[in-house]
Amino acid sequence: MSEEIINRVAESKLVTFNLEDYYPEGERIVFDLSKWLHEGFVLREKDFRESAKEHDWEQYNDKYIALTCSTDAIVPAWAYMLITTCLQPYSKKVVIGDLENLESHLYQEVIERLDVSDLKDKPVIVKGCSHKPVPKNAYLFLINKLQPVVKSLMYGEACSSVPLYKQPKK
Repeated sequence: MSEEIINRVAESKLVTFNLEDYYPEGERIVFDLSKWLHEGFVLREKDFRESAKEHDWEQYNDKYIALTCSTDAIVPAWAYMLITTCLQPYSKKVVIGDLENLESHLYQEVIERLDVSDLKDKPVIVKGCSHKPVPKNAYLFLINKLQPVVKSLMYGEACSSVPLYKQPKK
């Protein structure tokens, strides 16, 4: 006589939250301003503006752009702003920084818009492994969004989770 195996995880009220499900689809591009600087370091305004005027901006249509300067050049704020005015009609989003900065900004926007009311007073586990680039900041944005609402927060998988937060007893 064998006992029936019961899957307690499947029967629990535990909700798994996977940030990867909210990954904003679209191509990411790094735009390096150093290629428009004299010897990669000196911004000559007339040349810089001419480069911007002659550049094919349509190639950035519906893309996410990370503006950066790969050299130690001191780039004034207006240069990033000028490039952004050129990109704005075409791109989905423009940020200053690398691809991780870009991903953080994208996830911050997604998480700010999330309606988490259905998670009220529920135990939630934030899935840790993903196949898409989920920046560490996204997990922090998510904690800030979920903690005021949920009963408890864990990280990992249901079979091996790390407890992060438990709502105080009322």
